[in-house]
Amino acid sequence: MATLFISDLHIDAGRPQILDQFLRFLQGEARDAEALYILGDLFESWIGDDAPDAAQSAAIAGLRTLTLSGVPCFVMHGNRDFLLSSRFCDMSGAEILPDPLIVTLYGEAVLVMHGDALCTDDRAYQRLRATVRDAAWQQQFLALSVQARRALAGAARAGSQAHTAAMEYAITDVNAESVAMALRAAATSTLLHGHTHRPAIHALQVDGRPRTRIVLGDWYDQGSVLRWDQAGPELKSLQRA
Repeated sequence: MATLFISDLHIDAGRPQILDQFLRFLQGEARDAEALYILGDLFESWIGDDAPDAAQSAAIAGLRTLTLSGVPCFVMHGNRDFLLSSRFCDMSGAEILPDPLIVTLYGEAVLVMHGDALCTDDRAYQRLRATVRDAAWQQQFLALSVQARRALAGAARAGSQAHTAAMEYAITDVNAESVAMALRAAATSTLLHGHTHRPAIHALQVDGRPRTRIVLGDWYDQGSVLRWDQAGPELKSLQRA
């Protein structure tokens, strides 16, 4: 048995192929997992637990079936679905995780994050991140009508796409010193994250010691999963039917 990690599915009504692949994954490999961790951006946007659309509701139902079968599921907030809250947990059976978090996998302590906090070269994004993670801002946003929230989320998505397109490739990736600082603070040898959509296993040195940074991929064109068992981690692509 293995512990499975995925991220950045960005499930959206406009991308039914991602939802279909995710549901097959939940009905297949995930049923035999020790646990499933989703490290952020399960959804393209989440405007509140009171307003899931049909695609999101289908994904939640799939998670509920998985958790009822006895497989624990843990979900971390991403930069698109940071408003996931207690009602989502009740509907899905999943547990919301803090970011960052240290998870012990077969005797090894691993630092897991969504990854957006590591992209410190993108200062405009970090300012926005601080704003939308503020409890007062979230309370004000959730007090709006569903229609108003959907409109604002659509505008924010368009703005995010334009911002990313205008930025240099390196700026939207993680900052090396931020990675080093996170590993030092956690006192772990391995960091696992998503967000950047650049799947790879990187060997690096921090303070003269070997460390590892594992990056999960997105699900736009194919699935991406990290399988971690007694033999260690294996990063795999999941071909789309």
